[in-house]
This record gives sequence, C-alpha cells and structure tokens, in this order.
Amino acid sequence: MVPTPMFEKIFSRDLLDVLICAGVITVLVMFCFQIFSPFLDLMLWSVILAITLYPLQVKFKGKLGNKDGITATLIVLIAVSILIVPVYLLGASLADSVEKVMIMVKTDSFHIPPPSDTVASWPLVGEPLYNLWLQATTDLPHLAQKFIPQIKGISFSLLSKIAGVGLGLLLFLVALLIAGIFLAYGESGHRSAVRIVSRFSGPINGPKIADLCTATIRAVALGVVGIAFIQMLLVGIGFVFMGVPGAGLLALAVLLLGIMQLPATLITLPVIVFVFMSEGASTATIVFAIYVFIAGLVDNVLKPLLLGRGVDVPMPVVLIGALGGMVTSGILGLFIGPVILAVGYQLFWEWVDQVQEPEPDNQGQT
Repeated sequence: MVPTPMFEKIFSRDLLDVLICAGVITVLVMFCFQIFSPFLDLMLWSVILAITLYPLQVKFKGKLGNKDGITATLIVLIAVSILIVPVYLLGASLADSVEKVMIMVKTDSFHIPPPSDTVASWPLVGEPLYNLWLQATTDLPHLAQKFIPQIKGISFSLLSKIAGVGLGLLLFLVALLIAGIFLAYGESGHRSAVRIVSRFSGPINGPKIADLCTATIRAVALGVVGIAFIQMLLVGIGFVFMGVPGAGLLALAVLLLGIMQLPATLITLPVIVFVFMSEGASTATIVFAIYVFIAGLVDNVLKPLLLGRGVDVPMPVVLIGALGGMVTSGILGLFIGPVILAVGYQLFWEWVDQVQEPEPDNQGQT
C-alpha cells in the first residue's frame, strides 16, 4: 500500500506537533530545574527529615487533639532545643581550632619535634622520610617555601571545607524547620507521593514502591546517619568540655567514621591517651576517659535498635553515597548521599526482581 499525499501530510503534521511539544516540555523542565537547583539539597534533606520524623508526628498527634500543625511545631522545637547547644559548641570549637592554627603560622610558633633514629631504618620510605622530617624540624620556612604551591592549594581547600561545615550545620537547622512544614501536611504528602509513583509504575506497584522508598529512607537515616550524628554529638561534647585541641575537627572525624561504619575508637582512644599524657591522672581525666570511651561505643547499642528497622542496604553503598555526597554537596551531601543512593539501590533491585509475565502462546491459533 503506497501512502497517499494526504496521509503523509497528516503524519508529518502530527509528528511535528509531538516534536514541538517535547521541545517545549524539555525547555520548561530545564528552566524549572535551573531555578530550583540552588534549593535542591536543602529540600531533599528536609524531605528526608520529615519522612524520618513522621512516626513521631503520628504518635503525638492523638495526644494533642489531632492537630497536625501544633504537633509538627512541638517536634521541631524539641529537636532544635536539643541540637542547638551541641551544634553551637562544636561550631565554635571548629572556628577556634582554625583561628589557633592561623595564629601559630603567623607567629612562627609552630615547632615539629625531631624524628627518632629508628625512622631511618624503615624499609623503602625510611631514609627519605627521615631527611624530610629532619629538614622540617631544623629549617621549616625553607621547606615550606619549596612546597608553597601545594600548601596553598591544600590550605584553601581545607578552609573552604571547614567553611562548608559551618554553613552545613546552619542549613541543617533550616532544613529541620522546613521539615516541620512537611510534617504538618504528612498525610496529603504521602497521598501525593503514591499518586506520582503510581503514574510511572502503575496503580498496583505504586503504593509498594512508595512504601519501599519510605522504609529505606528511615532505615538509612536512623540506622546509619542518625547514629553517626548522635555519636558525634556525644563524643564532641566531651572533647569541648575537656578543652581538647581541635575538638570540632575531631568530632567531624567521628561523624565520618560513623557513616563509613568504622569504629569511633580510632579517634577516642588516641585522644584519651593524649589527655592523660598532657593532664595526668585525675578525677576529671578519668571521668572524661570513661565517658568518651562509652560514647565511642554507643553505636553498638543503637544499631540493633535502629538499623534493624527497615530494609538491608550494603555498607559499601552507604560508604560510596557518603563520600560522593560530601564531594558534590559538602556537609549536607554527607547526609543526603547515603540515603539517596540507598533508595536508588533498592529501586534498582526491585525492578530487577520483578517477574515478567509470560506472553500468551499464539502458535496454533488460526
């Protein structure tokens, strides 16, 4: 059958209409994303916090007369009041650590102890490391002059990361406030999420996939990120009150280790040894050592309580999400990355595990 000119004309017109509509939609989506992108990380973190805290909203709402707005406001106020003091102390300690380092560099009061003779006997790297260390001890300005481009690059990168940490802590509190608004509209938000997912995956799989995403977000946010954050606060408060140098940076290192599922004792034990060596054995140092050691092990108690709720996500996925999120979005990405990557991981395997219905055999039919 040869297509008629009228058919070709109609077909070309319909195809042109489709292409124009697709182009307009693409441009509109690009503009919308460009406008919304500065707020993307903040809104993602707000949604994650709202989904994580929503069980508290349901639990307390009945006791407050089923008033969503009052319940959400109360939850946010309690959370902010709990977090504001330790976050402020850690942020102030972080800024103080940076200021002390800058003063030491400006006044040339930074001194490196001489290396031990045993360093030179180390295989392969012993002698070069000994010579470099000895030169840093005796002639640090000349050595720094030699590596000044690298030092500048590292210094600017470190300062920007530290500034990002302070901004991230502030954005965390802002995200908590926005999450309170989402909590007040939790039921309608859940229905909207199910409708959106059902539009892509069908009315049967839509609620199932929405519940899977919700369970994954809560499992990772509580069982991984939440535990690491609680551990950072507990250990960091001990460091701050004991006056440990660089308490804010050490607390941030505890947070990183917690998200990477490494023991916090890698930080707490050396700090305890340093405090005993510098302050000596006293009631304060003994209490500090016991408190920090227990705080460094608190994840072993919290993980069975929180990580067991929800779905299983391999730790490499969480680690890659944390590192990738921190590289791309700073301190907020450190929290958002594991959650988003875990959701993507679960959705991928949910798609893989879907059983395809066999097509009916039409052979033999006339």
